[in-house]
Amino acid sequence: MASTDITSDRKRPDGAAGPVDTKPDDLAGLEAGLDALDAVQIRRTPVREVLLRKVLPPVVAVTLVLVVWELLVRAQVTEVYKLPPPSAVWDSAREMWLKGTLLEVVWTSVSRGLLGFLLAVAIGTPLGLLVARVKLVRAAIGPILSGLQSLPSVAWVAPAVIWLGLNDQMMFAVILLGAVPSIANGLVSGVDQVPPLILRAGRTLGATGIRGTWHIVLPAALPGYLAGLKQGWAFSWRSLMAAEIIASSPELGLGLGQLLENGRSNFDMPGVFLSILLILFVGIAIDLLIFSPLERWVLRSRGLLVKN
Repeated sequence: MASTDITSDRKRPDGAAGPVDTKPDDLAGLEAGLDALDAVQIRRTPVREVLLRKVLPPVVAVTLVLVVWELLVRAQVTEVYKLPPPSAVWDSAREMWLKGTLLEVVWTSVSRGLLGFLLAVAIGTPLGLLVARVKLVRAAIGPILSGLQSLPSVAWVAPAVIWLGLNDQMMFAVILLGAVPSIANGLVSGVDQVPPLILRAGRTLGATGIRGTWHIVLPAALPGYLAGLKQGWAFSWRSLMAAEIIASSPELGLGLGQLLENGRSNFDMPGVFLSILLILFVGIAIDLLIFSPLERWVLRSRGLLVKN
């Protein structure tokens, strides 16, 4: 078979006009250059760099907060019973640890929060898909979900206590009413941002109905869905703390919200600050251990994050 020369009307290297042969090596080099534009450089980050970039900044920030806190106490900007020193908060935590109640209190709230969040995911996910894919349902329920998302979760505590009593079911009801709208709206937003071309391609390949939802819609809407899950957890945790602070009963056990309320009732400011720090610590830990890895995985799978 005769080979076909690829020519161009560019000038030859000697300056004369006329066609110039484009060698296959040039085309191969061009292809390699284009491929290199999409290539992601993969390297393993040294431990020292990880410590400097990810561990050191928060440690320095916490240290600065503690230093400023101690300076304010020493400067006597207010009474000690209003602003206790960090050492008093540490002593309160140490006392609870020695009694064996610190981890128990934390686990009581964390277990409730995680179970309530999982229930919210199980309800909010199909609800979000239904609202996103059925126009009539969106017109009927969409505005209600948006309104519920903006409603403070603490507003549900009083009716939940009247309806269900002082028990775990009341806690879960408050969590669901706070978290489900956020999860559903996040998924709706993610589905709305899926390019129509992807949906048409899926239908062309036979991915329709439940199969299309599972293999096409959900993976394409994953970034928005993950954002809704993250916000849903924040609403779950806030709702639970509001319920534990307002509704107290021996049957409910001692959680972080109730610990905070007990500190307020007993004018125990070290206990109040300890409760606030523990609530903050749990929120940060869940984000770092669950949602941050998920976000990195989603970005990496879409070529938006360099794999270290």
